Amino acid sequence: MMAAPMASRAVLRGLRGASGRHLFLDKSKAVCLDPRRWLNLQEYQSKKLMQESGVAVQRFFVADSSSGALEAAKKLNAKEIVLKAQILAGGRGKGVFDSGLRGGVHLTKDPLVVGELANKMLGFHLTTKQTPKEGVKVKMVMVAEALDISRETYFAILMDRACNGPVMVGSPQGGMDIEEVAARTPELIFKEVIDIYEGVRDDQALRMAANLGFKGPLERQAADQIKRLYDLFLKVDATQVEVNPLGETPEGRVVCFDAKINFDDNAEFRQKDVFAMDDMTESDPIETEAARYDLKYIGLDGNIACFVNGAGLAMATCDIIYLHGGKPANFLDLGGGVKESQVYQAFKLLSADPKVEAILVNIFGGIVNCAIIANGITKACRELGLKVPLVVRLEGTNVQEARRILSESGLPIVSASDLDDAAKKAVGSIGKK
Repeated sequence: MMAAPMASRAVLRGLRGASGRHLFLDKSKAVCLDPRRWLNLQEYQSKKLMQESGVAVQRFFVADSSSGALEAAKKLNAKEIVLKAQILAGGRGKGVFDSGLRGGVHLTKDPLVVGELANKMLGFHLTTKQTPKEGVKVKMVMVAEALDISRETYFAILMDRACNGPVMVGSPQGGMDIEEVAARTPELIFKEVIDIYEGVRDDQALRMAANLGFKGPLERQAADQIKRLYDLFLKVDATQVEVNPLGETPEGRVVCFDAKINFDDNAEFRQKDVFAMDDMTESDPIETEAARYDLKYIGLDGNIACFVNGAGLAMATCDIIYLHGGKPANFLDLGGGVKESQVYQAFKLLSADPKVEAILVNIFGGIVNCAIIANGITKACRELGLKVPLVVRLEGTNVQEARRILSESGLPIVSASDLDDAAKKAVGSIGKK
C-alpha cells in the first residue's frame, strides 16, 4: 500500500518536539496513537510545572551562558551533574553539535567541566534524528543533579475515550517504549479508571504502586507521587502526563526522571501562563504563521498543495494524491468555522511555497458554507495572481451557489466531480513523474 505511509507521515511530521503518546486500552493490550500537538514545552519547563505541584524531580537550574551553567553547577553541590541541551527534539544524547561536540547530554563530577561543555553547546546547532539537517540552535541548557536509578517503571495519566475520562496506565517495565512492552508482555500493562468526581483514591494509588513493583515504604511514597501527578494533570488541563521513567533510587527515593505533558488546546483561555511558555522559535515559520489564522498546516516534501477542511479529509486527500502518482506538498486543515479571510490567508501561504506546482481544494460543506470558500478562492486568485493550476472539488452546503461563483469568475479554475477525479486532475496538471 502506498497511501498509508503518507497519512502516517503527515501525522508524524506534526509532532514537533517529542510529544507523548495516547494509549487506548482494551482488556488485553494497549494501542498507541500519536496525537497532533501544538504546545511544545522544553524539558525544564515540564519539570518546573511538576516541581510546583510537589512532584519529586531532580534538583536543576537553567542557564543561557557558560558562566551561568558553571555557577549553577557549583550551586547544586551534587556528587554528579548532568548537563542537557534544551531543544524540542528527541535523541539529544546521540546528537552532534556543529562546534564538534558529540552528544547533547553529558555527565560529569567536575563543575568546571560543565562550563566548558556549555560553551560548546550554547549558540551552536545540535543535530539529532528528529531535527532538520541543519540542526537546531541551542539557546538554553539544563544543569541538574544526576541521580542513580536502581529500578525504572512507567506511569502515565491520560484521557481515554473508551473509559469516558482519565485513566492511569503503568508498567514495572519502564525506561523503554511502552508500545514494545504492550506488544510483547501485555500482562505487564496495568490500568486504573479514575472517577472524575472522586479523583485518584488511596486504594487505587496504592494498588498501582504495588503493580509497578514498589515495596515497603516506597509503595506509599510512589502512591503519593501518583496522586500529585493527577493533581498536576487537572491543574494544567492536560490530556496526558507521561513519566518514563518513574524511578527508584538506591537511597530509597521515588523520583520522576523524565516527563512529557500534553495539553488541551481548548483550555488555552484559562492556562495563559502555561501557553505563554510555548517556544515557537523551533517551529516551521509557515506552520507558525498558519496557526495565527487557526489553520493547521504541516509541510511535506511534494509539489501538490492540499487545501482541505477536516483532518480526516486532509489525510484522505494526501493519500489519494499519492495513490495517483503525485506527492502532497502539505497537510492543511481549515477546520469547521471557516471564514473568507482564512481562505485568502491559506492561499497566500500555499502560493508562497516555491515547491508548489498545483493546488487541490477539497471541501465538504457540512457546517461550512461552500459559497464562502468560493468567494475566498476567487479573491485570493485575483489578488495574489495565482500562477499554478488550481483544481477545486466542492460538495455540501450551498454548493450550487459556490459553483456558480467559480464558473462566472473567469478564472482558470478546474472543477472536479469527486475526490478521485480531483486527485487525477491535480496530478495530471503537472504531469506524473
